[in-house]
Amino acid sequence: MKTIIWKLHLKSSPNIVFDLLTTSEGRAKFWSEEATEENGVIHFLFPNGQTCHSKILRHTPNKEFHIVYFDSLVKFSLTPSEGNGTDLTMTNENVMESDFSEVKAGWVSVLMNLKAVADFQCDLRTHDPKRTWDQGYADN
Repeated sequence: MKTIIWKLHLKSSPNIVFDLLTTSEGRAKFWSEEATEENGVIHFLFPNGQTCHSKILRHTPNKEFHIVYFDSLVKFSLTPSEGNGTDLTMTNENVMESDFSEVKAGWVSVLMNLKAVADFQCDLRTHDPKRTWDQGYADN
């Protein structure tokens, strides 16, 4: 098992970034087509039809958000930065070695779209089920 760590600087405040990560509406703006939450579980639906049911493990407002995600542990940590911005650290633990390269690249796609939505109110995804990660599209 391997660990992925990515850092992202956003000009948006921690409360804006945290809301995108922790609300159904926020996650649908940058991460998946749908991401409803019920009884502490997020029900992700992706453009290719794939689903994931993620248990929320930690929810510390504007600071930390941890979930079980595709049989791994994902931790988002937010730190206020200069100019009312946010330094986000995403840690994905227990990634299977055989999936490591694809998962690491996938997080770049998700995190850059988070930045686009948070800082520029722009969703970079196509939302086209014929143009997903499975067909080699980075903007799925």
